[in-house]
Amino acid sequence: MSLTINDDRMRSVVGDSSEVEQVATGFIFTEGPVWDPRTGSLIFSDMPGDIMRRWSPASGVEVFRQPCNKANGNTWDLQGRLLTCEHGSRVTRTEDDGSITVLATHFDGRELNSPNDLTVRSDGTIYFSDPTYGRMEGFGFPREQDMDVQGVYRITPDGNEVSQVASDFAQPNGIAFSLDESKLFVNDTDRGHVRVFHVQEDGSATGGEVWAEVTGEGEGVPDGLKVDSEDNLYTTGPGGIHVFAPDATDLGVIAIPEHIANFTWGDEDLRTLYVTASTSVYRLRVNVPGRKLF
Repeated sequence: MSLTINDDRMRSVVGDSSEVEQVATGFIFTEGPVWDPRTGSLIFSDMPGDIMRRWSPASGVEVFRQPCNKANGNTWDLQGRLLTCEHGSRVTRTEDDGSITVLATHFDGRELNSPNDLTVRSDGTIYFSDPTYGRMEGFGFPREQDMDVQGVYRITPDGNEVSQVASDFAQPNGIAFSLDESKLFVNDTDRGHVRVFHVQEDGSATGGEVWAEVTGEGEGVPDGLKVDSEDNLYTTGPGGIHVFAPDATDLGVIAIPEHIANFTWGDEDLRTLYVTASTSVYRLRVNVPGRKLF
């Protein structure tokens, strides 16, 4: 593994001997990986191909859903139902019978830009980012923007109400909570940094200051973002995946052979980092596991 170590804590979080392995390739642009512990498989999106796929060691790559409304980010709700951000301006939930429930398409009478990534609070509230990437050729459906901002939103646990959390991003992207859910981290891709919001009991948020600048050599921008089981924050960025300690120290960078969009932890012990990177899916072993989503 090609590893840049800026702080010795990187060795205890990631390790220094795991190899990056390509497990599948031949895609257009992979995104939105989420591990399904019930089937031991990885679900991920290929936006330009308008297809979602499932990969497992036993079966390899299979079609999960096609078409998929240019699906991007995926996660699980508290009941283990798949939540998906679709570049066709929807946030959806896949029910146990396979049917799709639409949770959000508009805010304040205007169509959402193109929901990108999402995370779920322990009370079932869904938070999602809404940049404009899905209105661009290739990654979505080219069309004029209806909203006049690029923001972050939340959906109530019953799925009946959408409210705005923040509206001052250039392009909001990856999103994740700290372990105690007092902080909500959101990448602003165009500005190259991670912002932090302070979440109130009612689900609203204050602040939004820059928590970390994501800088370095090589290709890549702050896109996917997640927090592991010890509150370390991982984000894509220049040169690979940047790992930050809870105190915002940049511990180091994991190099991946292709441009990275997103990642998640998987396998039974949640210590395998699965990475969606352009035409391929990669994996590597790390020391600190990810978080259980349900």
